[in-house]
This record gives sequence, C-alpha cells and structure tokens, in this order.
Amino acid sequence: MQSPTAKLIERLVARQACVGVVGLGYVGLPLALAFARGGLNVIGLDIDPEKPRKLLAGETYLKHISAAEIQGALATGRLTATGDMSRARACDALVVCVPTPLNKQREPDLSFIINTCEALAPHLTPGKLLVLESTTWPGTTDEIVRPIIERAGLRVPQDVLLAFSPEREDPGNAHFVTSTIPKVVGADDPESRAASEALYRAAVQKVVPVSSSRAAELTKLLENIFRAVNIALVNELKLLCEKMGIDVWEVIDAAATKPFGFMPFRPGPGLGGHCIPIDPFYLTWKAREFGFATRFIELAGEINTAMPHHVIERMMHALNDPPLENSAPIFAPRALRGARVLMLGAAYKADIDDVRESPALEILELLEEKGAVVRYHDPYIPRLPRTRRHGDLQMASVPLTDEELGAADVTLIVTAHSAIDYVRVVKQSKLVIDTRNACGKISDVRIVKA
Repeated sequence: MQSPTAKLIERLVARQACVGVVGLGYVGLPLALAFARGGLNVIGLDIDPEKPRKLLAGETYLKHISAAEIQGALATGRLTATGDMSRARACDALVVCVPTPLNKQREPDLSFIINTCEALAPHLTPGKLLVLESTTWPGTTDEIVRPIIERAGLRVPQDVLLAFSPEREDPGNAHFVTSTIPKVVGADDPESRAASEALYRAAVQKVVPVSSSRAAELTKLLENIFRAVNIALVNELKLLCEKMGIDVWEVIDAAATKPFGFMPFRPGPGLGGHCIPIDPFYLTWKAREFGFATRFIELAGEINTAMPHHVIERMMHALNDPPLENSAPIFAPRALRGARVLMLGAAYKADIDDVRESPALEILELLEEKGAVVRYHDPYIPRLPRTRRHGDLQMASVPLTDEELGAADVTLIVTAHSAIDYVRVVKQSKLVIDTRNACGKISDVRIVKA
C-alpha cells in the first residue's frame, strides 16, 4: 500500500496537486504565479479581501508584477484566490507567506504566523504538507508551528508533513525571478523534506535541501545579516571619508574592479525593506536564550539605524554653511527650522513601490521634528502611510516640476529612482543633498553627498 507521503509526491511530480499560498503580498503572489506556471493548481488565500478581488479581476497591486502575468495564470484555470481559509481543505500543500515584523520593543512578532497556522489547523487533514516561508528565528517551525498542528490532533510527520523554506524575493530585480532563484528547503524528517523538495521543483529550477528546519531558518538570517553587516561597514567608511575629504563612492567603485576577494556594497541613508532592517534582530533575540551576545551584528544595527540622523546633520550643516561658487556662498545661510525640503523618493530602494521600513519615513519624522516643511515626490508611492506626527493624515506625492524644485530650500535624494532626471533636479535646485550618489556623474557645487 502506497504511503501518504508517496502519494503526495506522486501528485506533485505529476502536476496533479493543488497548493494553497497563504499571504498574497510581495512573497506570496510571485510564488503563487510560479506554481501556476509550473502546472500546479493554486489557491491564493489572504485575509485582505482586496487582494483576492483584484487577482480574480486580473488586476495587479504590486509594481513588479504585471497584470498580464496574472491574467495569463487565470486563463490557464490553474489560479484562483479567496479570503475563505476553509478552502485550505482542498489543498495538498500549504505555503505560509505572512509578515514577521518587530514589536515596539524591537522583539520578534510572530502573531501573523501563529494566527495563520491556527486558522489553517482545523482544515489540515492527513497527507497534507505545510511549509513556512516567513523569515524567523531558528526553531520557529518546530517550536511554534508544530505544536499548533499537534493541538489539532495531527502528528508530524505521521499525519501532516512540515518544512521550512526561506523566501528569497527581491522586488524590482530584473536579473532574477522566483523560478530562477535557488530554493532552500529544510525539514526535521526525511518524509517532509522529500515532499517539500517535490513541491518546489514544480516552480523553481533548483532546490537546495538542508538537514533541518533550523538550518533553513538560519540560512535566511545569515543571508540578510551578511548584507546588513557589510552595509554597516561601508556606511561607517562613508562617515570617515567625509571627514577625510575622500569620495567613498569612488573608492568602492575602484575596489570593485578587483576580480576576486571583494564584493561591493553601497552606503545609504539607512536600511529599508522587510528583511535587512529586521532579520538580524530575530537572531540576536534568539541568541540570548543561549546566553550568547551577537556583538558584531548588534554593532552593525547601531551604525545602520543612525544613518538617518547623519543625513539630517549633513543637511543642517549645508544649510548653515552653504557651498561656495567663485568664493561666494550659493545662498544665504539659514536654519533647518522653517526650511522647505523636497524629498525625492520614499520607497526603500529604487524603482519599486514598497515603503516597508524605508529610511525615508524616519528621515521625514526627523525633519518635521526639527521644524522643516517637508514635501515629497515619488513616482511609485502616491501617498505615504501615516506617521507619528501626522496621525491619520496621509501625505501625497507632489509633481516634480521646475517650480517645486525651485521653491525648495533643499532637495533631498533618498531613493534614486531611474525615472527621475537628476540633471534637471540639480539645475533647478538651490541645494541637493544626495544620499544615493544619484548625481555621481554631475559636477556642481550645489551637490552635497550624505
């Protein structure tokens, strides 16, 4: 008699299985489309009713996912979406892609994982596979998710298979898509590992199995901590270079010509996105359970979180002591309080519509606390979410006109969107504070790098 695991793998390999993707955001939606392209039937599940509604109407709500991609998947009949969690009962495999933020105390908030798994538990039946993709601390799959399944009267792996596979989405990256990014999968038993490998082989070109869910969970943290630490290094180097009168961007570009032993990272106004500013804290929090201080990681966090304050300091200095042209200041010195600031970019990186953990939000708060009058332009972010200062009031993006640039006392480049003409920006501005080297090829005394 064929085992439930063997039956599931057979259905996955034959593309006869149905997979439920829970959470249709920046991770879940691309994954759902990849599974549909791979020949599996997909049910997208999300408690936000707008996402299923838009998907079923063939509409997109993410800039880097086209409506044509969604319409193509719908046309095959392999993709549907709903807010009804009971539809999970019809799925052979369920993949959980929900947020894992930090709480006000900067500690891991697993409420989305817990609430989602508890909502799915009544609809789990023997022979199903549950995979967690949400970034979290090592041990979450076994210590948090597994007990929820077992409280529903099901055993792992005898009844339900359980695995972890870290998401590796990079919105806006034109070189890699879900199907071409190798997929790490880890499970604490051979059956769950084999089934999760079979699941992802339907959607991605390469699957990389590891020995346990903890190994897979830590893999994701290592990837993002690696980036956070190296970004902190170049941010600290930038601060030194400013004092030494050296262009850190020139130094990085020159070092990057070495064909071995060096990987370029770029400084900026702070970290953004759902992963890099948050993931290191998941490991430092878990490390305390073992009496271990992750000093290197925590120092990197201190450097990166201080960068928005550095941007404000550079702006205040530039306003108080304007650059010189022909030995004369380009404008009369003035204080930041009351100054009109035009902030270019609100997304956490170029050419995307994502403001999660964007340093622009912190910079906006700091500017307003200092008494500046702030307006912003972002071609992909028509409105900014509420801030501590604004309460429920949202700020709208203004058109990037010559008049808007000319009226500002300082133009602050926070995100280097490629759609912006920076030659025009510099020409029409009194002072430009450039945190991204967007004006790196422009020579003008009005440009101050920060």
